[in-house]
Amino acid sequence: MFERTANGPKPARSTLIKRHSIATRLTHWVNALCIALLLLSGLQIFNAHPELYWGRYGADGDPAVLSIGAESGPSGTRGVVRVGSVTLPTTGVLGLSTLDGRPVARAFPAWLTIPSYQDLATGRRWHFFFAWLFVANGLVYLLAGVLSRHVARDLAPDRDQLTPRHLWREILDHARLRFPQGDEARRYNGLQKISYLAVIFVLLPLMVVTGLTMSPAMDAAFPVLLDIFGGRQSARTIHFITASLVVLFVLVHVAMVVLSGPLNNLRSMITGRYAIREKGSDR
Repeated sequence: MFERTANGPKPARSTLIKRHSIATRLTHWVNALCIALLLLSGLQIFNAHPELYWGRYGADGDPAVLSIGAESGPSGTRGVVRVGSVTLPTTGVLGLSTLDGRPVARAFPAWLTIPSYQDLATGRRWHFFFAWLFVANGLVYLLAGVLSRHVARDLAPDRDQLTPRHLWREILDHARLRFPQGDEARRYNGLQKISYLAVIFVLLPLMVVTGLTMSPAMDAAFPVLLDIFGGRQSARTIHFITASLVVLFVLVHVAMVVLSGPLNNLRSMITGRYAIREKGSDR
């Protein structure tokens, strides 16, 4: 990359800094693996009963807050998603998809589940194994993050990053795909820090606890869980919502990585070294 000066183009300077510790990098990749497999196996489990309820009880015929299925009509069978009283056609992806050239009625298609065929028991084994690995990995990340002061130093927003004016400017910069340069790139921006903290300390723990609440054994040991979430069906619905929000976070996170420099971001998460370009230099 070059920048134009009075004497002609000259190479834009950049500086390599240490951004991620070995503990952060390892737990990040283990986390990515766990979330991917938890999602795929979780959708397999959801397919066994593709309806969500609110309260302590829920079964076929009970009012559902969300359901995914197939229905027959004058024009044939179609896939639908129902949210309350709203029905959305989703043929081809949700409710009715194609498998081996034939239409198959199932909530999530075969390419989005582990295993691809309908097998609740196998899906549960995958889900529970990677759920416990996910919890253990998260505890390692938190312990290492607290001891190394990564959480306090890198994730806690600085006071100047929390002012409404600063946050609004960051929102506009993100919308215009303008990413920090120079000294500003040495730290996470305010929106990054707030979103990371929300995911690490709110979303992921809530997903784990609601998952535990769906276990009869855990309910017997800690019945207060059912009181907190208003029943096992409510916990299942919250679990589905939190998992969906995690997927949304991952999609936005990956998009920002690609748009702000995929090679530099990927290198920093593999080697720990991140290149800081001088402010105003070309990308």
